[in-house]
Amino acid sequence: MPLRVNNELVEDEVIREEIRTLRLRLAEAMPQEHPATIDARAKEWARDNVIERVLLRQAALADAEPVPAEVIEKAGGNAAEVELQFRVERLAIRHAGRIAPPRNKDVVDYYRHHRESMAIPEAIRAAHIIKNVDEKTSQEDALAAICAVEEQIKAGGVFETIADELSDCPGRGGDLGWFPRGEMVPEFDAVVFALTPGEVSPVFRTAFGFHIAKVYEHSDERMATFEEARPQIERLLLTEKHQKALERLCDYLRARATVEEIAP
Repeated sequence: MPLRVNNELVEDEVIREEIRTLRLRLAEAMPQEHPATIDARAKEWARDNVIERVLLRQAALADAEPVPAEVIEKAGGNAAEVELQFRVERLAIRHAGRIAPPRNKDVVDYYRHHRESMAIPEAIRAAHIIKNVDEKTSQEDALAAICAVEEQIKAGGVFETIADELSDCPGRGGDLGWFPRGEMVPEFDAVVFALTPGEVSPVFRTAFGFHIAKVYEHSDERMATFEEARPQIERLLLTEKHQKALERLCDYLRARATVEEIAP
């Protein structure tokens, strides 16, 4: 059913689209839940979500204070979306008052109660040499080139020097730095995570071309220390404070809004 929010018409299709979006998210988050329960919850929440978005946008656009140009330039992306988001956050902060950074005690308490969930994933530091397969280089030519590189390495050539001289991605001796599983394509992960530090792989193929990889270091998954986890916890707690401020602003706007259902 269409709505009128402070005299602004909200078409029924907007609410139906929100229901579809919520239904998908809830089904993914609660796979064991009965579809009828998910459908009912999606319909219940969709209307409120749409009304809140409309009210926040109306309040943000009614704010006469301009958005600093550097905010839009720094954020990049869609300028209108960046400006609207900045205005909404500014209104939430004004309504809630100054949002202080998390206290050290709160950060410590969070780490103490959630330490088991704050893991640093398995990661490796590796380098590679690549011969790309693309519109300029055929698979046959790339394979021949990487096999010639492999022969140089087997003959005692320095991996890093050869990487800078012959790789299609030269620089830093081919060093890719540290990365966890899942950051590279699966074919690359499957090879490099099976290597031991100091080991050089045989030639292997990915969607990009042919590679030879070398692993320098390998760290297993482990629990983060407090100092390692602190920045993440501080960001999380600060985000929670901003979210509560936004919820209070929504409650304030909703209490003063005129919302009417338009009969078909």
